[in-house]
Amino acid sequence: MRVLVLGSGVIGTSVAYYLARSGHEVTVVDRQPGPGLETSYANAGEISPGYSAPWAGPGVPLKAIQWLLMHHSPLVIKPLLDPGMWTWCLQMLANCNERAYRVNKARMVRLAEYSRDCLKELRADIGIQYDARSQGTLQLFRTQKQLDGIGKDTEILRQHGVPFEVLDRAGYLQHEPALAGVQEKFVGGLRLPGDETGDCFQFTNRLADAARALGVQFHFGVDIQGIDHAGDQITGVRTSRGTLTADHTVLALGSYSTQMLKPLGLHIPVYPVKGYSITVPITDAAQAPESTIMDETHKVAVTRLGDRIRVGGTAQLSGFNLDLDAARRRTLEFVVTDLFPKGGDVSRAEFWCGLRPMTPDGTPILGATRLRNLSLSTGHGTLGWTMAAGTGRVLADLISGRTPEISMEGLTMARYGRGGRTQPHSPTPAHAAAETPT
Repeated sequence: MRVLVLGSGVIGTSVAYYLARSGHEVTVVDRQPGPGLETSYANAGEISPGYSAPWAGPGVPLKAIQWLLMHHSPLVIKPLLDPGMWTWCLQMLANCNERAYRVNKARMVRLAEYSRDCLKELRADIGIQYDARSQGTLQLFRTQKQLDGIGKDTEILRQHGVPFEVLDRAGYLQHEPALAGVQEKFVGGLRLPGDETGDCFQFTNRLADAARALGVQFHFGVDIQGIDHAGDQITGVRTSRGTLTADHTVLALGSYSTQMLKPLGLHIPVYPVKGYSITVPITDAAQAPESTIMDETHKVAVTRLGDRIRVGGTAQLSGFNLDLDAARRRTLEFVVTDLFPKGGDVSRAEFWCGLRPMTPDGTPILGATRLRNLSLSTGHGTLGWTMAAGTGRVLADLISGRTPEISMEGLTMARYGRGGRTQPHSPTPAHAAAETPT
C-alpha cells in the first residue's frame, strides 16, 4: 500500500518507520528542511511512561489560579479573541474530576508503557543512538502537602505494574548526589526507575535514516495546503509542489492537525500549548543531574543529555505564537540554578520554544476517521516522544489490518462526546478498528 505521512516530527517519523517495516511504500512530507525541527527539536528530553498523566485533574482549577500568581509561574495565559482556546479550556475543566483523571491516566499509561517496550525493541533491532540514559525520573516535592498528594498517582501506577519508589531526602540523594547542597529545599521525591532520557531531535533524525534504509521517501520544504476528499475518502493532498495521492494518508501535524481537518468536517479538540526550554552546556559533571528531575512546584524538568542539561517547562496558552519570552527563560534559569548551581553555564544556553499539541483529556488521538483512508496521529501533548514508538507500531498495525497489541479503547476520536467530555468507556469492547469515530 502507498501511504502518505504528513509531518516529520518524532510521531510522523515513527509512524513512517513502522509502516515501512510492515512492507508499505511510504512518503513523508514536511515544511521544514529536515526531521524533528518543530516541537520535537528541543523538548525536555524525557521518555516518561511512569509520569504520564493528564493535566486535567481534581484541584487543578484552584492550582491554576495559584500558578498564575507565582513569580516563576508554570502557567501563562495571554487572552486572545480565540474561541478555540476558550472552548478547549472549558473542555479541560470538564475533565478536572477524580473519575475522568483515573480513566485518562490509565489510557495514557497503557500507551506509554507499550511505547517504552517498543523503544527497547527498536534499540535492540537497529542500535539507534541519541544520548540515551535509563536511570529514571525523580519528581521532587518542596512541601509535605505535595508529597502527601501522590496517593492517586501511585495507586494507578501500582494497578498497571509500573515500578515506583517514594523517597525521603537520603533516598533521592542516592540517585541524584548533586542535590546534596540543596537538599533542604525538598521534603522527598517520587522516583520512576523505568523512565529514560535522551535527545529527541537526535532520535528523530537517526530513525529517519533507518526509515530511508527501508525505502521511505522524505520530501522537505513542502508546504501542505489542504486535503481534498470525495465521499468517504481522501482524493489528494494539496502542497506547494502539487497534489500528492496515496492509498492511505496519516495526519501527524501536531497542533496544526486541527485546522487541516476542519475543511473535511472533522473536529478534534487539539490546541497548541506553548512550552520553552534552555539547553545548558555542563561545566562540572559531578554537579549536574544524573537523569531527569521534575520540580513539582514549578513544573519544570531538568534532564541530563550527554554533555548538556536540558531544562523544559511552562504551559503558555497564546495560540500559534512562537515569540521567545525572556520572562520564561528567567524561570527556567532559576530552576536549574536553584537545583544545580554549579552544574552548567546558563549564560551560554540555547533558548527555544515549541507548540505541544494538547487534548483536553491529555490522551492522544490515534487511528481511524470517518474518511476510510485517513488516519490520525496527533494530540500527544508533552508526551510525544514517550509515546512515539508505540504510536508508530499501533498505526502500522491498524493500517496493515492487524489488531494492535494493546487495546485502543479510549485512544481514538470515538471517545469524544458532546462538549468535549471524555467518555469513560468505549462504545464497543473491541479495538480501534471496531470503533466508529465521531
